[in-house]
Amino acid sequence: MNIKDFKSLKEIHQYFAVHNTCKLKNTATQPVYETTPPTSGIVFIGEAPGLSEDKLGKPFVGAAGKLLDELLQIIGFTREDVYVTNVVKYRPPNNRDPLDREKDACRVWVNAELLLIKPKVIVPLGRHSLQRFLPELNISTAHGEVHIHSSGTPILPMYHPAAALYNPNLKNTLQEDMVKLKEFLNRKPKKGTSKKKQSIINDILQL
Repeated sequence: MNIKDFKSLKEIHQYFAVHNTCKLKNTATQPVYETTPPTSGIVFIGEAPGLSEDKLGKPFVGAAGKLLDELLQIIGFTREDVYVTNVVKYRPPNNRDPLDREKDACRVWVNAELLLIKPKVIVPLGRHSLQRFLPELNISTAHGEVHIHSSGTPILPMYHPAAALYNPNLKNTLQEDMVKLKEFLNRKPKKGTSKKKQSIINDILQL
């Protein structure tokens, strides 16, 4: 099936839950995903589901998810306003880092989500997600800044909320970066920067 043909997130997830080659599905309880599109145009992309997410089938429902909710409140958003996903849809064993082949296996799944949502900005959370879009950058130097992907899509990386659970000093950094995200969203678009529908489709497929 061509990913341009999907009409809803639910349809996307139902299809790829069956038609995917990610070996993590052999050890995970279930795929983890959201089915409600964001009202803000913001897409947060984490690294991989954890134990709580694996049990419930929803992204960011554990301690890192609670911190993400707190951070969203700072800029006047709730979870319903944004879309949250991961570069892999299944929990890796023992919460290890996802392997490149596992990320590659879920790549078209994530592309389908982005193509349907057409985000105003993508927020990679952590180094694995950042490498998915801007492999030449390091999260420690790239966070909190807007980087324009070769497709034209704005990318604003942040540390993963889980990192702040182990290093409390990063919580202030996350708060500051969230404010920068709000400032970016409040910018008025320049005239002549709108894209035709086909151009947007081509951009997403490059991600």
